[in-house]
Amino acid sequence: MTAASLTGADSKTSVPLKRRLKRAERARQFKALALVVPLLLFLLFTFAGPIAGMLWHAVDDREVRQVLPQTIAALAGWDGKDLPDEKTYAALASDIQAARAAGTIAIAAKRLNYALNGFRTILIGTARNLKTVPEAGTARETLGKINPAWRERATWTTIKDAGGPVTSFYLLGALDLVRNADGAIVAAPPDQAIYREVFARTFLISLGVTALCLILGFPVAYLLAALPPGKSNLLMIFVLLPFWTSLLVRTCAWIVLLQSNGVVNDSLHWLGIIDEPLRLIYNRFGVCVAMTHVLLPFMILPLYSSMKAISPAYMRAAASLGAPPLTAFLRIYLPQTLPGVGAGSLLVFILALGYYITPALVGGAADQMISYFIALYTTETANWGLASALGAVLLLATILLALVYGKLVQGQQVTGGMKN
Repeated sequence: MTAASLTGADSKTSVPLKRRLKRAERARQFKALALVVPLLLFLLFTFAGPIAGMLWHAVDDREVRQVLPQTIAALAGWDGKDLPDEKTYAALASDIQAARAAGTIAIAAKRLNYALNGFRTILIGTARNLKTVPEAGTARETLGKINPAWRERATWTTIKDAGGPVTSFYLLGALDLVRNADGAIVAAPPDQAIYREVFARTFLISLGVTALCLILGFPVAYLLAALPPGKSNLLMIFVLLPFWTSLLVRTCAWIVLLQSNGVVNDSLHWLGIIDEPLRLIYNRFGVCVAMTHVLLPFMILPLYSSMKAISPAYMRAAASLGAPPLTAFLRIYLPQTLPGVGAGSLLVFILALGYYITPALVGGAADQMISYFIALYTTETANWGLASALGAVLLLATILLALVYGKLVQGQQVTGGMKN
């Protein structure tokens, strides 16, 4: 009866009911998709886009190819065992003349200087002294007279390796690795190998800050979860207070407190505990203290959320069965807080990895984390390739650690839904 009536109602349009239902369902799906499109575009341009750009800059290497196109083309067939032929020297002389006229020689010189110290002087000096294009068959002799470096194989190997359009140079550099003249990957010279130590220092400080936040945050979260709602909400204001204060203000406050003539040293001296001011700032101690204070709320809030969901009946049941308080806490209460412990630890650890302002202001020269070097190469030296490579290595290490941590605690909820 219903189908007949519907068919009768549809007779005016002569469209089958099944097709109209599909159209209605498709329209509903399009409307639902239209509602989430702004959010998807926002995530694409503010999250996925910058990360993809960073990863691309870590392997992008087109500066030398654009400035010295004929030289790169001539070096394509070079085996690297001997010096290039006369044709390659002539191509380089022609490219240098054209780049000098266009004002782009400094771009190639800057990129080549990353790979071989002093290459800027070689290329700029050659461009300055090469007044005209050499006669046919005299390019090698002419360039060799201007600078003997053009008679060395390493000079040409550097140009070929920087020929792009993509390279592993920056990623290898971020791991203290380089390619030698034969193309093999070897360890960087000791005076240039600094990034492994910086990465190790970054992870060590982050782990220390995470441990301190967990030690300090667990009893605070337990107290908040155990108190009546009125008192708990009042104390929660003090936990949330750092969120309402500028990070720069909080860091500067620690500088005031921990400096030689600060409140802490003056108090210790007044109490007769110390005779000379302690060095509490511009070292690892100051970095850990300031970062722990800043990141402590990010540990307390997940712990509080996890503890609030634990029913007090579990502990009462354990006590009624004869379990001592410590045993009941360790075997009943603590395992139920592991999701909060995992989420808080992961959140604090990942935030600590990328911290810049606090270590830069409170730490010494030996306490700077990897974010300091990323900012240095981005804002001071404009070495976007190495800055992106350091960021890519940090991102990869963070993802791997998060996956390993999620696997160890056996729960997707502690990794924010990340699969493990």
